[in-house]
Amino acid sequence: MPIPAVVSRRLLFIALPILVIIVASALAPSSAQLLVRRLANSFNITKSLFSSESGNNISSTIANISTKSAPPVNMTKTPVYFFSHGGPNVQYETKHPVYPILQSIGREITQKVKPSAVVVFSAHWQATPSEIHLNNAEKTDLIYDFYGFPPEYYTATFPSTGSPELASKIQSLLSAHNIPSKGLKRGLDHGVFSGFNVAFPPESNPLKCPLVQVSLFENESPQAHFALGKAVSSLREEGVVIICTGMTVHNLRDLRSSWGNPIPKPYVVSFDNALKEAVESDPKVREEKMTEAARRPDAREAHPWMDHLMPLYVAAGAAGDDWGKQTWTLHEACMGWGQYRFGDLPSE
Repeated sequence: MPIPAVVSRRLLFIALPILVIIVASALAPSSAQLLVRRLANSFNITKSLFSSESGNNISSTIANISTKSAPPVNMTKTPVYFFSHGGPNVQYETKHPVYPILQSIGREITQKVKPSAVVVFSAHWQATPSEIHLNNAEKTDLIYDFYGFPPEYYTATFPSTGSPELASKIQSLLSAHNIPSKGLKRGLDHGVFSGFNVAFPPESNPLKCPLVQVSLFENESPQAHFALGKAVSSLREEGVVIICTGMTVHNLRDLRSSWGNPIPKPYVVSFDNALKEAVESDPKVREEKMTEAARRPDAREAHPWMDHLMPLYVAAGAAGDDWGKQTWTLHEACMGWGQYRFGDLPSE
């Protein structure tokens, strides 16, 4: 005897939540959560379908399940950030113009974006020309990777907790994009902790989520670093904020001749402006425009070695189709302090 269509539909809707639980249990926690949330929205549709039929215990039960297990979910991707982080002195020079800017960006991230975790790429960690390294330790020290500064700079602290699970997921994403990687234990360098102490001061705006640092390639290839960003971009759908730190102009060779004179070198202005135009171009042509910017005659003056520029290319790659925006900059001596955000902030 054939089963009536109405009964078949009801049996399906009873079995569907059980199927979701079975499938979700086989996935990683973050993936399972995303699956359940998306299917929960489907259950809300189920509720409306049942409401159109005659009231009965089955439809009432399913409606209750959909109401209780499917809170409203904001599926917006997190923004991607580029910090011009300065030197190890940035966390001590509270009168420098960048200090309140980094503080404001930090509050934006913790109070508006509210990340589930942060993945950071710093100019001060280049692994090999073809392999990426990442910190997979839960507890991480600091690396005082600078010389000739006051003694107190070498006692700086920044509390953070790593995530071996997130590090493992990043390695899986890299592998899926044919990027070799290796997990290891490494301290946070000053490209992370100096700027983060301004953006996320532990006393007033702590970063209350896991932090995983990932290296750059030890090369100057815009295409390779774009690809690196693209490989991890899906993390944004899980509430992870990607922060890349460097400088938009960084010429230490000219630091001595510029000492005490904040007037910007001509290449600081020209390259920082050209870079802004490239980053803010249509995402469909952004990689091409940014690659062209790195080949400009003034690019090598702005970056004698491009380690501080490549993190911006990682950020642009991770941004995908989202537009980039320069939120602030400063032209100072032989440095450019451009700050960028890619993508929109979550709706209030």
